[in-house]
Parts: sequence; structure tokens; C-alpha cells
Amino acid sequence: MSRMIGTVSRGVRAPIIRNGDDIVEIVTSSVLEAAKEEGIEFHDKDIVAMTEAIVARAQGNYATVNDIAEDVKAKFGGGTVGVIFPILSRNRFAICLRGIAKGAKKVVLMLSYPSDEVGNHLISLDMMDDKGVDPYSDVLTLEKYRELFGYVKHRFTGMDYVAYYEQLITECGAEAEIIFANNPKAILGYTKNVLCCDIHTRQRTKRILKAAGGEIVLGLDDILNAPVNGSGFNPDYGLLGSNKATEDQIKLFPKDCQEVVDAIHDKLYAATGKNIEVMVYGDGAFKDPVGKIWELADPVVSPAYTKGLEGTPNELKLKYLADNDFKDLSGDELKAAIKEKITEKDSDLFGQMASEGTTPRQLTDLIGSLCDLTSGSGDKGTPIVFIQGYFDNYTTD
Repeated sequence: MSRMIGTVSRGVRAPIIRNGDDIVEIVTSSVLEAAKEEGIEFHDKDIVAMTEAIVARAQGNYATVNDIAEDVKAKFGGGTVGVIFPILSRNRFAICLRGIAKGAKKVVLMLSYPSDEVGNHLISLDMMDDKGVDPYSDVLTLEKYRELFGYVKHRFTGMDYVAYYEQLITECGAEAEIIFANNPKAILGYTKNVLCCDIHTRQRTKRILKAAGGEIVLGLDDILNAPVNGSGFNPDYGLLGSNKATEDQIKLFPKDCQEVVDAIHDKLYAATGKNIEVMVYGDGAFKDPVGKIWELADPVVSPAYTKGLEGTPNELKLKYLADNDFKDLSGDELKAAIKEKITEKDSDLFGQMASEGTTPRQLTDLIGSLCDLTSGSGDKGTPIVFIQGYFDNYTTD
């Protein structure tokens, strides 16, 4: 009889990770102990994944608000800085804003509307439409925004992020001016020195501003991309992917992750004799249908992974085969025909109708999203995820 269970994703508990801990040993031993406890047999192409948070914690990749302030002041000169397109987040951006404000005399904060880049809404689309506002062309001052929309609070956090961000800036000793616009060039009417805080569109935003006359144009990836007074840093992403650790400290996105995943792979192979794929994952990439929030606030889903996780799925759509190619078959005959079709499928199904509707995304984005949903972001205590059967298909017995 064919095996009835397909993909299985398990959260694995681990010790609380501290600065200096051996992350390779902890992840490896945690997975091996969990497998022994549950009687799990290892297979080639199993997947072990760990959150970016525990890698960064083990690395001690931390920095303070004052470290951010010093870097911002050194790179922008300590005068007026335009801060554009930040996400609305107490955990992600608020503490970074404090550092930015401490490194500037004035912050001109330009917020996108009706929502930020990852879908957190300042106002609803209906409110915007009702007031006749054109988000493609209209630039709103704070006064005009309040006149039109009042004091709107985020549906999940209960925060008025406009008031919250303004207060953070002024409490750090900088003057605050807030505007609302979606064209990055709007900020150049206020200052030519701009810090682009968008995540996935940052390169385009920088290019537009530089072409339009921006003088100092940097992104969050350019802040703390090197150590400041011995602080943590990330050479590729800077402040992108950082999280609040304490009221005055951030945990940066981990660096040198490839070394970590390769070392775990080798230790697991030595212990099991199986080729187990390994990856580091951050935020998954999926959209909440109620809050409209696209989860991906990290610069990438996975900063490092082993070779076997490269590429995209190459799958046939079973319901297409059943309804088209084999519509006259049923039972064991249908099952055998579909299995034969899968066995003989091309190595690249791109453009073929039989693959229509399969997910054309990077494997690491799909698997990372599965891991993020499995581990959660609260108190589950499972920062390691062990996945089996992900690369199986209908022919696997």
C-alpha cells in the first residue's frame, strides 16, 4: 500500500539561545534528540530550518539606539533628514526611528498611504475614496491628513502610528514634520538628504531620488552596514530585518549564515548518513486576508540555505490531469496513469498547461513561509523546524 502521509512539518524545541552559544551544536543536537524521542527516521531531502532570530542571538548581532544615531549623523551630517516609506511597526521600525531622530536636527517623515509597504493601513481605501484623495498624486500635510481622516488607529495594535512616530521624533530632541505621499520625489521639496526606509522597493526608490536631484540618498541597508564602536552590523542589509530587543537595543538580521547552514548540514550527515537540507528563515511571504498585511518585513525570507533548496517547484497539477488528460479513467487505472505521467514529466515544465496553477515561487520562500507558520512568533518555543516529505509526490511510496 502506498504511504498515506505527505509533507510533515514539526516544530522542535530548543534551549533559550544566548550570545556566544554554539548555534550549530544546539540545532544539530536538538533535532537529533527530538527524532530519538519521537522515533523519527531520517531521510535524504529532509529539511532542518532555524529562525534568523536564534542565529543573530548566538552571534551577538546587537546594536543600540546610540549606535544608529552615530551612524546616521556621520552619514547625513546631523541636519535635516527626509525619512521616507517606513513600515508601521513598534517592533521593527520605531526603535530605528529613535536612533535616526537622535542623529538629526530635523526629521521630515514621509508616510505612504493608505498603507505601508507590507500592508499596514493608516486609513482604509474606502475612507480615501470617500474624501476624493488621489494617492498617486496628492501630497498631504499632517494638518490636511487630520482634517480629512482624523485620528485613525491600527485595527490590530490600536496605535495611531502618525502620532506615535511624531512623538518618538520629538522625544529624541529632533524637530518633526510629517507628510503623506507615494511619489518618492515629493520629499525633495523638503530636503535633498533622504533615508529610504522601504524594504523590497528600496533600490528603485534610491534610483528615482538620485536621478531627481537627491544629494545624500541612502537606505536602511546603508545604516549599520559596518560596526559602530564595536556594535553589531549586517554588511548586506544594515538595519533591514532588525527587531527591537530592549527599549534601547536592536537585534540585527544575522550575518555569515551560509557558514552556519553548511556546518549543520555536515554535522547532521555525520550523525545520520542522510543528506539533510538546512536553511535559515525569517518572515514568511504571505498576505493576511483580514488585515491585508503582507508578512514579509525582512529583506529576504531566507538569508542562507544549502544547495538542494535552490530553484522553484517543478510540479504537475493533478486535478488538471484528472479533468483533462485522463478524464475517462477512474480508480486504479487513473492512479496508475497519473503516476506514470509524473514519473515521465519534463525536468522543466515552464509554460506547459499541465503545470498551470502550481506555485511559481522560490522553494526557500515557500518553505520559509511554512516554517514561519509552524514556529509562530510568540511563546511556542520551537525556533527550529524539521520538515519531512516536502519533495515527495504522488509516486512516492
